[in-house]
Amino acid sequence: MTSTIAAIPARWGSTRLPGKPLRRLAGKPIVQHVYERVVRVERLSRVVVLTDDERVRRAVSEFGGRCQMTPADCASGTDRIAWAAEEWTEDVIINVQGDEPLVDPVSVERLAGHLESHEEEEMATLATPRGTDVLHDPDAVKVVLDREGYALYFSRAPIPFPRHPGEAPVLLHLGLYGYRRGTLLRLADRSSTPLERSESLEQLRALEHGVRIRVLEVEDSASGIDTEEDLRRWNERLSGGG
Repeated sequence: MTSTIAAIPARWGSTRLPGKPLRRLAGKPIVQHVYERVVRVERLSRVVVLTDDERVRRAVSEFGGRCQMTPADCASGTDRIAWAAEEWTEDVIINVQGDEPLVDPVSVERLAGHLESHEEEEMATLATPRGTDVLHDPDAVKVVLDREGYALYFSRAPIPFPRHPGEAPVLLHLGLYGYRRGTLLRLADRSSTPLERSESLEQLRALEHGVRIRVLEVEDSASGIDTEEDLRRWNERLSGGG
């Protein structure tokens, strides 16, 4: 029987928002909001926070969560998960962004369930239909698909280019990934690739190495917290002020 683990990378040294995992949001650390939503997914064998900082480990322990220490020099959340996954036994690994406090448990459930029931697929992720408001935003990653629902390309640039607007949908990529454990370890063991470096999008490494990425469309489009302004806006939203 396929088993699935959800991993939440929580790095202390965010450039734009240092100490992000423990910044307070509606009275709780951001990482606690993420953990408490993901742990609702009953099909998961376990949920674990991965961090490079003892303060995060201590905070996770205090709210009753599981946490594992990882090296500080892990270059990305995926690398942090791959380092820990060397010792894991689960077949499927879900990578949940540690800065999305309203991550939808239903989306996590769908991603995990899809990979558990489609053993031929190595990797999957999520996207949501959006309007042209995100098309030219480099912080909004877009994805275009083939006829079977696999990713053709991810980009910060406008894709598809609106030469004939309305002909193809704008799909906003959501940073939630599911991997076969072996696929994750194989990709993490390979060096970064030209398109990955150009766009600063690590999922392009998979495409450049021929790994097909299934894209599941969902309605959820919760955004992450990257700046002080994001944190202020989220606090207002959760307190009913916006």
